[in-house]
Amino acid sequence: MYVCNCNGIREREVRAAIDAGATRPADVFRHKGCQAQCAKCVCEMRQMIQDNRQALAYAAE
Repeated sequence: MYVCNCNGIREREVRAAIDAGATRPADVFRHKGCQAQCAKCVCEMRQMIQDNRQALAYAAE
């Protein structure tokens, strides 16, 4: 599934960027070598980053 239609960034690519250390949508774009266009995807990326943080916090308990 595409998260960012403007740059053709798929969900698995966002997850890979997060796994590589992305903590903000800007980091995801930097990881992919592009930048936000319309920014409709930023909210979804933020949610994916937050979900990842929560999963790591639960795993650490």
